[in-house]
Formats: sequence, C-alpha cells, structure tokens
Amino acid sequence: MQVKTDEMDGTNRKAYASTLLPVRQNRLVTKDGHSLLRMDVTQGKGMAYLRDIWGVLLDMRWRWMMVAFSASFLLHWLVFAVFWYLLAEMNGDLDLDHDAPPENHTICVKYITSFTAAFSFSLETQLTIGYGTMFPSGDCPSAIALLAVQMLLGLMLEAFITGVFVAKISRPKNRASSIRFTNLAVVSHVEGKQRLMFQVANTRPSPLMNVNVVAVLYQEREKSQLHQTTVEFQMDNIGAECPFFTFPLTYFHSITPSSPMAPFLQRERPPYFELVVFLSATQEGSGETCQQRTSYLLSEILIDHRFVPVLTRSAEGEYRITMDSFGKTTPDIAATTDTKIPKRTDMETCVNGQPADTFLICETNLGD
Repeated sequence: MQVKTDEMDGTNRKAYASTLLPVRQNRLVTKDGHSLLRMDVTQGKGMAYLRDIWGVLLDMRWRWMMVAFSASFLLHWLVFAVFWYLLAEMNGDLDLDHDAPPENHTICVKYITSFTAAFSFSLETQLTIGYGTMFPSGDCPSAIALLAVQMLLGLMLEAFITGVFVAKISRPKNRASSIRFTNLAVVSHVEGKQRLMFQVANTRPSPLMNVNVVAVLYQEREKSQLHQTTVEFQMDNIGAECPFFTFPLTYFHSITPSSPMAPFLQRERPPYFELVVFLSATQEGSGETCQQRTSYLLSEILIDHRFVPVLTRSAEGEYRITMDSFGKTTPDIAATTDTKIPKRTDMETCVNGQPADTFLICETNLGD
C-alpha cells in the first residue's frame, strides 16, 4: 500500500510549518475527498474488475465512459459485419450480379458484395434505421438466424449502456460535490475551553436531511504503521447529527486532557498526522444518502483563530449567506486577552452552533 503526495499551499498563519515555498506532504485523502491510497495487487486483479464491471463503469470518468460507449458499439457492428460478410461468401453472393441472379440461387442479403457493404448492413440492422437497397431474404434461414442474434445482443447492449448512463447521472456522488468544507480548521477559545472547529456549507438551495459527521485521526506511531482514533465532533446542544442542512454549519471538538488532539496543542509533532472528516447526508427529494470527505494536516490547523461569520442579516431583515467569507479566519481575541467571556444563560438560543460573539444571529434571555 502506497500513499501518494498532494500539493499544499505554503504559508499558513500561526501553524506549525511556515515557509515561503510550496511543500509536498503525504496525505491519505485529498481536500476534495479522493483517496490517494494505491493497492499493490496483481494476482486476480483483472478478474475482480470483470466480476464488478458495473461498478467499474460507474467509477469511470465521463471521458473514458464515452470512449467505452463508442468502442462497444463499434466493436459490435464490426463483429457482425464480419459474420454477414462470411455468410455472403459461403453462400456465394459476393461474385454474383445481384440485379440478375441465377434462378436456382437464393441471395441471403441483397447487395452485400464487399466488407464495406456488410458493415453498412450491420449498422442498419443494429440501429433499426430501415433497410434500403440491402435487405435480408426470407428464404435464407441463415440470414434470419443471424439477424435475430444481432438484434437480441444489440438490445442487451443498449439496455446495459443506458442503465449505466442513468445510474451515473443520478448517483448521490453528484449531490455530494455541492458540499464544501473549509480548507483550514481552527482552535478557538469558547467559554474558556479550547475547541477544534471546522465549517461545512451546502452550496445548493435544496436542503439535506439527517447530516452526520464522523472524524478519524490517523497517526503514525511506528514505522509504516498508522493508528486510527475516532474524534467526536458535535454542534452546540445538537450533537453530531443535524436534521436540516441549508446554511453553513460549524462542528467542534472539545480538547480535553484525554482528547487525542491534546498532544497537538502541546506541540508534540507526530511523524504523521491527518484528520479525515466524513459527512453523510440524505437528499430530501430522492431519499438517497450521499457522502463528502476532506482531511486536515497539522499545517492546516490554525491555533488561536476563529472563523469569520458568513451568516448576516440585511437592513430589510433578511438572512443572507456570504460565501466569499466562507473559510476565512481571524485571530481569536479571547485567547490573547485576559477578558473573561460571559457565560451564556440556559435560555439562550443560537443558530448554527456558534455563540453570540461569533454569529450575528442570536437571541438571549427569551421569556414568556
């Protein structure tokens, strides 16, 4: 198993690694959720692909899908063109005058006198364009049998290709591409506690239901041995699952002495560190589940920073999401001053899982 490398931006405010030049760092998952693991498997690899040809086609890129689509039909036409040419040759139709054939001879397919004509007839048969000058004879059983075989296999091929196209267009992976994570994670002070936070946004107006976030921390403790640890993220008073996802959400992990992230704050740099985040959600219209992934390295986690608010309220009273500010950070004032942050009351209601000093949408001390 090999881990490929991925390019990263060089400068990073108050992170572990700061450099003016881009650096290459190993990672398991790219920022857009693609796995960089490569399996060194040679024995039985081809048979595994043949057994799951449907899955291979669904995972194939569109450009290669179009190549496979065109090649399958061209190959089908070419193979049966050979069969029609051989039938004409065995029946002795190639050297005859098809306008004035012998009285005791039955021509299987009219005007197939060359391989080009056989290919044209195969194309007409498969696409049911309609026979013109070339047509099969009802008195030639071999031509009728070959015609039935080509039509049967052609319908099966068309049904398979059409099914792949429909499944590829409608698969949940396309909906997951509209889910965006922040490129950086931050460690902020909230109510005197340190929290590791990241944001995620749904860039389409259609909401997602039952959003669930799971994070796994990969650390290298021994040479070439990765240790996996689950890191729990949640939203204020909600937990890890959000029933409705239409505006940007902020997930946090409280860093305690027992937290797997505690060594990170103590400046103990492990040989390998990567936090992989998985977000699963249900599409409201189809009920299908989609998943989006991202990862954060040490150099992509900013200490004593917080995210810039993206949810604002206009003068007309309308709530708006400013995606230009999504992912932007600012220094955490609470971490650099001795000013105590007032605690929230039990009656406080916040939106998006952030305290009042972070988001502009917040109401406190609601009464009867």
